[in-house]
Amino acid sequence: MNSKTKKIIRMAIIAMLTAISVVLIYIVRIPLIPSAPFLEYDAADIPMLIAGALLGPVEGLTVVFLASLIQAFTVSAASGWIGFLMHFISSAALVVVASLIYRRLHCAKGLIIGLVAGSLVMIALMIPLNFIFTGIFLNVGTKAVAQMIIPAILPFNALKTSINSVITFAVFAPCSKALKKII
Repeated sequence: MNSKTKKIIRMAIIAMLTAISVVLIYIVRIPLIPSAPFLEYDAADIPMLIAGALLGPVEGLTVVFLASLIQAFTVSAASGWIGFLMHFISSAALVVVASLIYRRLHCAKGLIIGLVAGSLVMIALMIPLNFIFTGIFLNVGTKAVAQMIIPAILPFNALKTSINSVITFAVFAPCSKALKKII
């Protein structure tokens, strides 16, 4: 297979994983924290993480960007640029950290370490970002956001990344095996 064909196949895989991510945004929207129903779990990070681990951090970031952009104009249009920015930054942190670690430790243990590290970075990063952007989005002050951090925002981000990481770990090997046959 020549390099042009390989590039086209990689682009098709990026497009496919982006499409799956967008579909997951549409069909899986579950409020996990009753006191903050605006914080909805979605499984969109799973194809993003697969793209990052399978193809690399740049390709994973590409899927994050494209899916976040499509989400911003469709299912999450009400959250506007803030929703786009929050989704992009949180998912980008998770995917880039996880895929960089998996690239160095290319084994199941490396994937686990990458997913855990990516999750921790995402959770930590979302604290200051929520202070900045959730107050603007909900039209409340930082005091109101501060009161949501421990009971709602931290548990939500921990649950979301945990669920997505466990599912990614479970489906990565079969997805990788299938997709590597065509790469």
